[in-house]
Amino acid sequence: MKLICIGRNYTKHIEELENEKPTDPVVFLKPDTAILLKKQPFFIPDFSNDVHHEVEVLVKINRVGKYIDKKFAHKYYDQIGLGIDFTARDLQSELKSKGLPWEKAKAFDGAAVVGNWLSKSKFENVNNINFSLHKNDELVQQGNTSLMLWKIDELIEYVSKYFTLKIGDIIFTGTPAGVGKVVANDKLKGFIEDEQLFSIHVK
Repeated sequence: MKLICIGRNYTKHIEELENEKPTDPVVFLKPDTAILLKKQPFFIPDFSNDVHHEVEVLVKINRVGKYIDKKFAHKYYDQIGLGIDFTARDLQSELKSKGLPWEKAKAFDGAAVVGNWLSKSKFENVNNINFSLHKNDELVQQGNTSLMLWKIDELIEYVSKYFTLKIGDIIFTGTPAGVGKVVANDKLKGFIEDEQLFSIHVK
């Protein structure tokens, strides 16, 4: 399985990082080795002094698809989740300044938190899901999928032009504003609506 990540999908996050608003979804991949193992802490890697949390709504693909039309995209997932795209911001900035790929800053071991999954049927509308991240019990990020530049079904249509989607693949749909640095002993908790889907200890 693969992790397909979408960058710059919320306007306020684009603004906070002073990035250019894209005309198409920004797509990058993480390997399965990036998934943080259940009940394991997140260890800040020794190659970065500025790792940021980025909370994101996740979608798990449940059938194989290629060139999926948006009107059929809803058939390709039945679970919604929440996770974190950890980013070594200092390393990412260095790589971007040189025009190099981001993978070392985004795809390192443990850089992808995948929380518990919820049935899509739980939601009246997947384009109106509230989600949030709390750091040490303080709200630091909150968003709603209605604010995505490209909604879930549009992302599936776009991504499937380039990559065959397979059962178990996970799409990270982008992060809202409020990203920030994590330090040792931070406790991160992620919520969809009022339901906690993960709790991570930083070391």
